[in-house]
Amino acid sequence: MRDKIASLVREYFRTQVHSVPEPREGYLPVAGKVIDEEDLAMLVDSCLDMHFTSGRFAHQFEKDFYRCSDVRFCCLVNSGSSANLVALSSLSSPILRERRITPGDEIITVGAGFPTTVNPIIQNQWVPVFIDVKLGTYQADCSLLDEALSNRTKAVIFAHTLGNTFDLKKTKHFCERHNLWLIEDCCDSLGAEYQGQKVGTFGDIATVSFYPAHQITMGEGGAVLTKSARLKRIIESFRDWGRDCWCEPGKDNTCGKRFEWDLGDMPKGYDHKYIYSHVGYNLKLTDMQAALGLSQLNKLETFVKKRRYNFNLLNSHLRGLEEFIVLPEETPLAKASWFGFPITLKMPISGKRTQLVRFLEENGIGTRNIFAGNLTRQPAYRDVKFRVIGCLTNCDRVMVDSFWVGVYPGLEDRHIQYISEKIYEGVELAKTSE
Repeated sequence: MRDKIASLVREYFRTQVHSVPEPREGYLPVAGKVIDEEDLAMLVDSCLDMHFTSGRFAHQFEKDFYRCSDVRFCCLVNSGSSANLVALSSLSSPILRERRITPGDEIITVGAGFPTTVNPIIQNQWVPVFIDVKLGTYQADCSLLDEALSNRTKAVIFAHTLGNTFDLKKTKHFCERHNLWLIEDCCDSLGAEYQGQKVGTFGDIATVSFYPAHQITMGEGGAVLTKSARLKRIIESFRDWGRDCWCEPGKDNTCGKRFEWDLGDMPKGYDHKYIYSHVGYNLKLTDMQAALGLSQLNKLETFVKKRRYNFNLLNSHLRGLEEFIVLPEETPLAKASWFGFPITLKMPISGKRTQLVRFLEENGIGTRNIFAGNLTRQPAYRDVKFRVIGCLTNCDRVMVDSFWVGVYPGLEDRHIQYISEKIYEGVELAKTSE
């Protein structure tokens, strides 16, 4: 019966599911899922197990993910934002002793990015220290790291923004020199490389997102990656209610002394499954999400190649506009896994972003700002304690003049051609408007 159901699911996909619309006939989003019949069949197969929490598909994904990440441990969570929360919170664990991050300590991060890279710093009562970005690459300006350092600095967390990479050589050396934790936010950048080494393998912890916009999808979903067995145990504890027990859900007595523990002020012999060593959460994902991700994992390399192809094609089409726009640059020594194609307006059309993106949207081309722009100007951070290094000049520029368009694998050459034509038309209109 399962084989028959799978066959019908594949037939349903082939006859009922529609592809990306043609230009002028629909809307070209900046990003989106690229699903095939095998993905849908795997998803339905997981439903037939009727095991709706993390199960065999989640366990298999965590094992198989090593092939594309080169890290020892993968801990699945329900989103990339949760991955950042777990990754940073784990560094507050008393198990880390003198390296534990405590309230009032400082974490160096970037001023232009996505809020949930920074929010866990604030949620843990730490102080974010913001540095500027470089236009073109849109990555942290690592020349400011020494200036950002204080006697309370404990870690650095940067995102590999839009699938490009930050300067990992300089950042890693800085962290090693000052005994700081390094967290790589790889939510935009799965499949990217730096000096031939995959992102997510340079720091102590890395995070990944499997949101539909990203390189592969589980619908929602994310992962925390590490090479350290000690950090893995802490990460899993924060993900799984803060419990001290390391038994898999539904299993008992992995330690062999479930009723023999004697910890702190707990009654001796208290059931280890109900002893909590951290103030944690329940951030696990479902097996259905993991099943979709497991199928998508087989296509990661193909998806990344297509993103690079679309990026390079659009970049070649837009070379004639370099007088008016800043074209994106790949970080030296990097091989990006492009999440999007970022553009910053130059004079004489600087300040006309809204006009240009409105024109693109009216012509069926999706656009997005580069996330929150200068985070310190966002209402959410008005009463938050933070430090700023310099003036965040480029973060302000990004907030006013930058946006991005899509290069995701669902777009074909004809779509990229249409996007480039409309950008030329939009720039021409911006040049002649007051």
